[in-house]
Amino acid sequence: MLRLREYQRAALEALDRHWDQGGGPGLVVLPTGAGKALVIAALIRDWLERAPEARICVLTHVRELVVQNHGELLAYWPEAPAGIFSAGVGRREAGAQVVFCSIQSVRDRADLFGSIDLIVIDEAHLVPRSGETGYGRFLAAARASNPDLKVAGFTATPYRLDSGRLDEGEGRVFARIVYEALVGDLIHQGYLAPLVCKATALSLDVTGVPKRGGDYVPSALEAAVNRAWITRAAVEEMVSYGRERRAWLAFCAGLAHAAAVRDAIRAEGVSCETVTGEMGKRERDRIVRDFRAGTIRCLTSVGVLSTGFNVPEVDLIALLRPTQSAGLYVQQVGRALRRAPGKADAIVLDYAGLVRMHGPVDAVTARSVALGPAAPGIARAKPCPGCGALIALNASTCEACWVEPEAEDEEAPHAASAEDALPILSEPVSPWRELASWRLGRGPGGSGPDRLEVAFRWQGGGCRVEVCLEHSGHAREKAVQWWRAFGGADPVPMSIDAALDRSDELERPDAVRVEAAGRLTESVTVRFSDGRRFRDLRRWGTLAA
Repeated sequence: MLRLREYQRAALEALDRHWDQGGGPGLVVLPTGAGKALVIAALIRDWLERAPEARICVLTHVRELVVQNHGELLAYWPEAPAGIFSAGVGRREAGAQVVFCSIQSVRDRADLFGSIDLIVIDEAHLVPRSGETGYGRFLAAARASNPDLKVAGFTATPYRLDSGRLDEGEGRVFARIVYEALVGDLIHQGYLAPLVCKATALSLDVTGVPKRGGDYVPSALEAAVNRAWITRAAVEEMVSYGRERRAWLAFCAGLAHAAAVRDAIRAEGVSCETVTGEMGKRERDRIVRDFRAGTIRCLTSVGVLSTGFNVPEVDLIALLRPTQSAGLYVQQVGRALRRAPGKADAIVLDYAGLVRMHGPVDAVTARSVALGPAAPGIARAKPCPGCGALIALNASTCEACWVEPEAEDEEAPHAASAEDALPILSEPVSPWRELASWRLGRGPGGSGPDRLEVAFRWQGGGCRVEVCLEHSGHAREKAVQWWRAFGGADPVPMSIDAALDRSDELERPDAVRVEAAGRLTESVTVRFSDGRRFRDLRRWGTLAA
């Protein structure tokens, strides 16, 4: 069974405490790529282990998430009594004990599921305040059948452009945010991919574009930004930055704009397709499948890839749609946060000025959104002369390339986007973490022998790895390699106790690097003082700061 990370287990424990204290609907905030579907799966299994007869409904707004969440539960718990009720998927399994539903298919059909004990809402930021919506009607009908109904919401963005935080204001669905994992923390701990914002030579001008409902009027916005010379200049820069990048996403302002960007990218010899909400599901599935396989390099989109889209290889984001919505900004950038083998980081090209408007993506929290957009002039940035990454004005070196910026010439003109833009992250992230300490001890082996537990600590966090000295076969071979790589002498210990007795033989590394090694696993590389490196330790836990 998949093992939960510490912050994932902490989210479930926070929900339990909230409900034990009589709290109402609770909201869990987990960044894109933090394993939200796995946490939902663990919540369901924990619930049914305590209440075997309970009925559970998982609601979301798109069929892709219905299928993803259902599949995640079966991967976590193959025997789960789960089904799907979604017209888009073509399944209506109302009799299943755990039903994954699209809200469009069930909004007026809560009676099909009898007395529901737990409702889980994924992408909860899409739940409107009004009780007369599909979510509102379903929740009201479920509560009428069971006044003790519990509700849990999961989202990466706990706020709406039109009505603020999801746990505040009249008509709110959620009582409070019970747990929020922060993007910056998970990047620094190695769970999410670092982001680098490059200074762009072009900045979209939305001066005079009218607003409605708190954001730009779509038709006027598209008219302002969909101009051939603008698109051509932006695409030339995208291609320059993306030559060594595996998968690009470009978020556009409208259908015609997305098509124009697609055609300009194709003209540069790069494979590209457009995905829109009007597209048939078969064609859209085919395009996304080819993108995931690498036969399509870039996708341009209009409002359909900012949620429910899971391609960890995405390593370039082009923001070509100006928006007043901090939620949309975070969701778009979040497509690049997932780790993938061979992916060191992701580039964000902010033509729309969203970083400047909303601030670094790791600083956009429920509380910061309540305070409003970032004030102009605060934490401004300059481009690194070596690699173009945006760095703080007072930075003496660039973490990305270790180039020392030259002193600025006060007489020299500045590109508007480089002068005003913010770094995409409030603090630079180096792939190597200088090791402050380490500790060796005995760790439980579950159904097998105990393991040697090695805890590495760096400033702000740490991680644990397991060394299977008492195992046999491949696991024992890896443990032997580990012992020798860390300077241990032969014969290699056969037991944990022997290893601990001889721990003074081992050399402590200087630095640690954590990288994705699959969909839900990470490998740890250590670096010693003489430059030697040893890789392929599997991380199984995170140490709190």
